[in-house]
Amino acid sequence: MLNSRSLTVAAVVTGASAFAYEHWVKPWQERWGATDEEVALSLPGDGLVEEPAGQLTRAITIDATREEVWPWIVQLGADRGGFYTYDFAENLFGLGIHSAEGIVEQWQDLVVGDVVYADRARTGGWYVVELRPNEALALKVGDLAAGRPVRRDEKLKWEFLWTFALRATPSGGTRLLVRERVAFDSALTRMLMAPVGLVSFVMTRGMMLGIKSRVETHRAR
Repeated sequence: MLNSRSLTVAAVVTGASAFAYEHWVKPWQERWGATDEEVALSLPGDGLVEEPAGQLTRAITIDATREEVWPWIVQLGADRGGFYTYDFAENLFGLGIHSAEGIVEQWQDLVVGDVVYADRARTGGWYVVELRPNEALALKVGDLAAGRPVRRDEKLKWEFLWTFALRATPSGGTRLLVRERVAFDSALTRMLMAPVGLVSFVMTRGMMLGIKSRVETHRAR
C-alpha cells in the first residue's frame, strides 16, 4: 500500500508531467517545423471549417520543386499510394495500407468531390474539398453514407479539415505545410478525442518525413 509520502510524490510527478506537456510538448508538436509566418498563414480550405475552431500547422523543407512533390500528395489514400508513414502501426488496426515507393500514373487523377479512403475496405475517409495542382489539397472527414463531409451540428458533433500546401522556397525547394482544423459542438466529443492529438502528431511527422525521403530519393535517381 502506498504511504502518504509516495502519494505526494506521485501527485507531484503527475502534475509536473501534465504541466510540461501543456506548456512545452503540446505547443512544440502542434507547430512542428513551422515558422511563425506559416502558422499564421491563410491556406486554401481554411474557411471550410468556420470559427470557433482549433488549428495546428506543421512544416518540412523538401529538396525538390513543387511539381516534383505534388504527385506524391495527390496519390494519398489507403487504396492508392498510402500515407507514407508507419504502415505497420496503421495495419495493427486492419487498415490494409501499403505506402508506395514510386509515383503511379493511375493514381494522379483526383478532383473535388472524390473520396480519399482511410482504409482499404473503404469504410471511412475524407472528401476532397479543395484542389489546386502543385499548390494545395484540402480534405474533410466524410459521412460516406450521406455522400458528403461531416458537420459539427450532427451525429458525433465534430468536423475536421486536413490540408496539404506546397510553397516554393527561394532556393528552389518546397515547404510542405500540413494543417489540421477541427471544431467540436460537444464537450464530450472534445474530451474523447483529446488523446488522439499526440498519436496524430507521431503519424503526421512520420508521413512528412516519408514524403520528403521518397521525393528526394526519387529525384536523386
